[in-house]
Formats: sequence, structure tokens, C-alpha cells
Amino acid sequence: MLRGKRVLLIISGGIAAYKSLDLIRRLRERGADVRAVLTRAGEQFVTPLSVSALTEDKVYTDLFSLTDEAEMGHIQLSRNADVLVVAPASADILARMAAGMANDLATTVLLATDKPVLAAPAMNVRMWQHPATQSNLEVLRDRGVMIVGPNEGDMACGEYGPGRMAEPLEIVAEVSNFFQTASGPLAGRRALVTSGPTHEPIDPVRYIANRSSGRQGHAIAMALAEAGAEVTLVTGPVDLPEPPGLTTVGVETAREMLAACQSALPADIAVCAAAVADWHVADAADQKLKKADGQATPTLALSENPDILATLSKSGPERPAVVIGFAAETEDVVAHAQAKLARKGCDWILANDVSPAVGTFGGDRNTIHLVSPDGVEDWPTLTKRDVGRRLVQTIIERGPFAE
Repeated sequence: MLRGKRVLLIISGGIAAYKSLDLIRRLRERGADVRAVLTRAGEQFVTPLSVSALTEDKVYTDLFSLTDEAEMGHIQLSRNADVLVVAPASADILARMAAGMANDLATTVLLATDKPVLAAPAMNVRMWQHPATQSNLEVLRDRGVMIVGPNEGDMACGEYGPGRMAEPLEIVAEVSNFFQTASGPLAGRRALVTSGPTHEPIDPVRYIANRSSGRQGHAIAMALAEAGAEVTLVTGPVDLPEPPGLTTVGVETAREMLAACQSALPADIAVCAAAVADWHVADAADQKLKKADGQATPTLALSENPDILATLSKSGPERPAVVIGFAAETEDVVAHAQAKLARKGCDWILANDVSPAVGTFGGDRNTIHLVSPDGVEDWPTLTKRDVGRRLVQTIIERGPFAE
């Protein structure tokens, strides 16, 4: 995936620096050559020896090292890489990058490079939310610096919120996407993916929904991006970070999801992985419905939601070359999927069992049956990331883009 690619990893200070060691391992597993610059603050959390052992290369720390400058030089160091990755990117180093400072080896390398830069911020939630940090990020994005993360969660300081460094595999995916977008097997193709549930309001407080986590749809979107496609992810409400390297559009209702999908056309590939509610409340209340003693239980009149999969599958100039739907079933999984394939007019259906005992909704594994006009292909139980990759590989090998 990254064989022969040269990554210059800049490790700044912060407890998340320990993740940089795993990041090195993950990059090298995929064939990348990794060279590291370790800041003085970074040395407080990981040692040059541990970084050197994992990179199997010299670790650079000192701007004014006579030996290092004679052997490599900070200008050459910055330009010998194919991409520079700053992970963790502390609030301090982001501020110095935005200001164009060059007062240590890391910032000098960053200022001297003519190669793309990816930063993975990691800091306390208050530091992340501070207007100064957000202003610095805006400056860096305007200059073309790619940002991955941060994620939301518990922090070493005991607080909770956005600021956790993206996981090593998320950073690897972003690096891979950078290289593969221009050269991957789906380079130049546009893909549309729907993900997550929809929320159909009953009143301003309550809504109709389902148990979809969005993990499968998001995994498919990331796999398509890794293969070089330009991806638009239309997602209902989920508790997941926005995948790096693609366009994410958040929606609430099925009607909003259809509108967002139509705005994303034309596309070459459409994968409808969202668990779209079949109905919405015909006349949702403007105010919260109240329960009163002696009052009859309200009756909700439902109207059918638009059929996004069938709409995208209709023949016409904007129909994607391949349209794939999902059939989330609790019984007769394959039979229901075959009927859905005939009814919707799409090219393939991915059928899966979402019975509570299976744990597909909210879980990390899925068992897929690929239903097509040619028959049924049973896949083994896989992680949802691997389902995404297998689907993309199937599109490449058997879809309309196969050579």
C-alpha cells in the first residue's frame, strides 16, 4: 500500500506521543520508509532510542548538530520525504507552524519543505477549543496542510471532549489516501455513500430512529477513498469521527438524505448503506407532545419516506454506473435481499442479519451475502473495515470499471 513511500514523522510533545511508536510500526508494515524528527518536548514522552529501534534509522533532534547537518542537512531532510506527518501535533507546534517560525529542527524542516504536510492534533479540550488554536488551524488549512482528527474521548488530564490524537490506523489511512487518490484503481471516479440511521421527528424532542451505528457505511466510504475515489459520505446522526480525506455531509431525515444524495450527483458509484427509516410522521408537532391524565394516547399518522436506493437506481443520465444497496434483515435474509434487488433496480445487494443476537448493529463485525443477478456469494464474518475493503475490491474486479 505504501511500499517505497518516504514518510518524515515529526513527534512533538504530549502524552499522545506514545501512539507515534505504534504509528511507525503501522506505516512500516505497509512498506513505508519512516524517518523521524523528535522535538525536545517529544523526548519527555518517548526516547530517541525507542524511535530509532522502530524506524531502523537515525533520529534527528538538534537543529545545530554539526554531524547531522554535515550528513543530511535540514533542507535535504525536509525534501527527501514524500510526505511529512506531525503526530502528535501539539497546540504549540501548530501555533509555530502557523506563524512560520523556525526555532528548532521540527519547525525549520516544516518551513523548508516543499512536500505535503499532514498534522494530527492532540491536546487538552480547552486548548483545542481556544480561538487561537482554531485560528491557527484555519491558517494551516488555507496553506494546504491536511488535518486528521482529533477524536473525542477521555483524556490523560481527566477531562472529556475533542482533543485525542487520531488513532494510528486513522493516520495511516489518511497517508494512504493521499498517495492513492492520484494513483489508485478508482482514481478519477466519484463515489457516493450513505451511512447511519435517519431521525424522523415526532415533535421537537422525540423522533423515530433505528439502531444503526454507521460503522459499516463509514468503513465503505474510507475503503473507496483508499482506492482513489473522490468520495461524498452522506450520513445520518452517528457517534463517529468524520473520516479523513473525503467530503462528509450530515443530515437528519430521509428527505434530507435524498436531497444531499441528489446534490452529490453525478457519481460513478453509489453505495446505500444507511438504514433509512421507511416512514416519517405525517404532521410532526411544533411543540413537545404532553401527557395528561385522562387524555387519550396520541395516534401518529405515518407517511412513507422517499426510496433513496430506488431513486438512485432509476435509469437516466445521472444514474451511477454501479448502484449497491443493503438489506438489513432479521429473517430469511437472502430471500428478502433477492426480492429487494428485483424491486429496487440496483446492481447488487449486500444482505446482512441484524437480529439483536447477532450484534451487527453497533458492533464491529458483519456477515455479508452479496446478492446479484448472477447469484449469491456468501462472505465469511469480517470486521466492518474488511467488509468495506472486500466490497471495493469486488467493485474493481467485477464492476463496470474492470479492465
